[in-house]
Amino acid sequence: MNLFFVVFAALFSIMNPLGTVPVFVGLTKEKTKKETINIAFYASLNVFIILLISFFLGKYLLIFFGISIQSLKIAGGMIITTSGFALLTGTFSRHKGMKKSIEADAQNRSDITLTPLAIPMLAGPGTISLLIAYNQQYNSLLEISILTAAMFSISVLTFFILRSSNIIVKYLGASGLNALSRIIGFIVIAIGVEYILSVVLQILKP
Repeated sequence: MNLFFVVFAALFSIMNPLGTVPVFVGLTKEKTKKETINIAFYASLNVFIILLISFFLGKYLLIFFGISIQSLKIAGGMIITTSGFALLTGTFSRHKGMKKSIEADAQNRSDITLTPLAIPMLAGPGTISLLIAYNQQYNSLLEISILTAAMFSISVLTFFILRSSNIIVKYLGASGLNALSRIIGFIVIAIGVEYILSVVLQILKP
């Protein structure tokens, strides 16, 4: 059970569905309530599929490109850390590549559930590298089941957060979301530093 909460908390911090709320509201402001719910559902479903693919098939990318797990952890730790700094400085959307021109283009597209919502706003490089590392670390049937449950749970929570995005914005406002993002950003930085530090200690260990 501890593993479930550790993985769930790590995924929630790095994916930061709350940070996606303003973008989601902006992209769905012209949609009906039913359309907004459908977008939230399919975006969350795409996220779950991406998480599963990253966890179960990501290791084959490492083999194909000849990348060691240590290199992946360092690169992933750097990405996660920069995401945390983006949350602290209020540049999360720009860090994810959501510039005004891209957001305007997304508003004119018929389907935004895969891009830009699922990728890169929610399941970005940091999330993918984290899950690939988890695959190397946890490989028993019980551990895999727990991680799958955590991935499913975070996807379900993402759906409810996106579905309730207008309510969240109404009650928390921009300042409330910004404060939450800064708190989450600090946690994300700590996760990224921990990833890099674990590799450094492993290399230096006699």
